[in-house]
Amino acid sequence: MSKGTVVLAYSGGLDTSCILVWLKEQGYDVITFLANIGQDEDFDAARKKAESLGAKKVFIEDLRSEFVEDFIWPTVQANAVYEDRYLLGTAVARPCISRRQVEIARREGAQFVSHGATGKGNDQIRFELTCYALYPEVEIIAPWRIPEFFNRFRGRKDLMEYAQQHGIPVPVTPRAPWSMDANLMHISYESGILENPKSHAPADLYLMTKNPENSPNAPDVLEIEFRNGVPVKVTNEKEGTSKDSPLEIFSYLNVIGGKHGVGRIDIVENRFIGMKSRGIYETPGGTILLKAHLDIETFTMDKEVRRIKQGLGIKFSELVYNGFWYSPECDFVRHCIAKSQDNVEGKVQLSVFKGQVYILGRESSKSLYNEELVSMDVQGDYDPCDASGFIRINAVRLREHHRLQGLSGTNSAKK
Repeated sequence: MSKGTVVLAYSGGLDTSCILVWLKEQGYDVITFLANIGQDEDFDAARKKAESLGAKKVFIEDLRSEFVEDFIWPTVQANAVYEDRYLLGTAVARPCISRRQVEIARREGAQFVSHGATGKGNDQIRFELTCYALYPEVEIIAPWRIPEFFNRFRGRKDLMEYAQQHGIPVPVTPRAPWSMDANLMHISYESGILENPKSHAPADLYLMTKNPENSPNAPDVLEIEFRNGVPVKVTNEKEGTSKDSPLEIFSYLNVIGGKHGVGRIDIVENRFIGMKSRGIYETPGGTILLKAHLDIETFTMDKEVRRIKQGLGIKFSELVYNGFWYSPECDFVRHCIAKSQDNVEGKVQLSVFKGQVYILGRESSKSLYNEELVSMDVQGDYDPCDASGFIRINAVRLREHHRLQGLSGTNSAKK
């Protein structure tokens, strides 16, 4: 008798294929769900493999457009960067995947969901917090946290033996000596030989970007048009070509950024669970958009609003990294950030060349830049005499501070 139905987040790889068979061994009916979020994957082969291993149903769903519009665009509006460097490519994909996994579980009457995330990483938190938020009564089966599973499968060798025993097709090509996660926004690399933070990344590691040394000797010059803080059009100035749908825009920026080696970082970061990890990331399109959005935002947004919004962007980044996309606080922060983008509108011209993004110019009907006011050649609507009082008022606090310091110094000298 079946213990119930479980929807497994399935990749088609060795780990989740073994988990599929193991769940069946435990008495569950298994539905597999594979999300297409832009990774290089043979989806037909993954479907056939899941069916051959006894999946009750197989769902393969193209989530690329909603990934861009519902998840990547809010990170662009926020200038979302975790710990000053990481653009959150994996973190922002997890709530997108889990949202659809929960929809399938509800529709199919499944009371369980499962995943292949390890017990040491961030992804288990991101997957499960989303599932609990959107399907509160769901039960989660996390095999890599179940002793009888992780004691049985202590490494890849154990998984390979299990696969051979149960007729699970195993990879015929040698596995890269590191772990990789790919989607439309980025590719991440960690574990294996990268666990020594001093070890340099092998030259053949990068799949999404060229080595800047080998990139073209002529730049691509782009114009990116923004409305409400998100790109609505990208034009290649030299070629005269343009893209105007969200998926096309982001995919094209990935191509241009990858061609010129933009968006590579190698960092040690703080996982939510309390340990540090070394990660290597390549985020070409996201890096171009971050530079362009920062420029048009500063051009069109009030100084004090932007100061508040910067703090909200840092908070948003931490919430997304830690798995709280579907929390009340993240919902509130997202709404505040979206409101800040009402006037973030205009065009940015930039050059992409040898691993860098160079801003060339910008224009906007909602610009707060007043050329006459700021000009050194035209006085405009500004009286320089006013600056004298402004400076003296700001100096009051400084003069009083140093008066006190002077008194303190005198008192210390007398002692």
